[in-house]
Amino acid sequence: MRRREVRRTYDRIAEHFAQTRAHAWPDVERFIETETEGSADSTALDLGCGNGRHAELLVPHVDTVVCADLSRSILETARDRTGGRTVELLQTDAADLPLRSESVDVAVYIAALHHLPTRATRLRSLDELARVLAPSGRALVSVWSTVHPTFEATTGFDTTVDWTLPDGETVDRFYHIYDPEEFERDVRDSAGDVQDVFTSNGNCYAVLGTDRD
Repeated sequence: MRRREVRRTYDRIAEHFAQTRAHAWPDVERFIETETEGSADSTALDLGCGNGRHAELLVPHVDTVVCADLSRSILETARDRTGGRTVELLQTDAADLPLRSESVDVAVYIAALHHLPTRATRLRSLDELARVLAPSGRALVSVWSTVHPTFEATTGFDTTVDWTLPDGETVDRFYHIYDPEEFERDVRDSAGDVQDVFTSNGNCYAVLGTDRD
């Protein structure tokens, strides 16, 4: 049920949300710069792509970028931002990706996993990400974390965060706020090969590969 609510929420706020997400995150920029070197014929995935601010960075370096998101309205903002250049839009559940196994060379999954409502669903999503990665592929995953000064809790918790539209209407957004130990446990319990786990600017990150090299 909550996944349908997430879709409806982002369909409702898509235009305003896109206007507030102008810049890519520096940690993501560095990952993309490193992972796309010499990868002109490769396929990239931006899972939970939002308005395409990170897909936009992938476009010049790879043959195809798949922008995947649950919200059709959000995907339309990604299309507008990337100009449709070598970009495929895919409306999908992050826990059930309609992509071939081992078809993705580089992926980013930024600030979206935490919107999935249960641990089981989040783990399925991470497993799906690992499934679609090519043997030498790598993915960067990020989530909101308790290390951010906004939060007083030291252990992970579920919450809702209001989004305020220009007309003053507020729309609830579901989050699971991870603590760093919990996040590391989840990525290590997934099918991905964990290559790095770190925190930066109040977020948890993991670099995932596969054990199919």
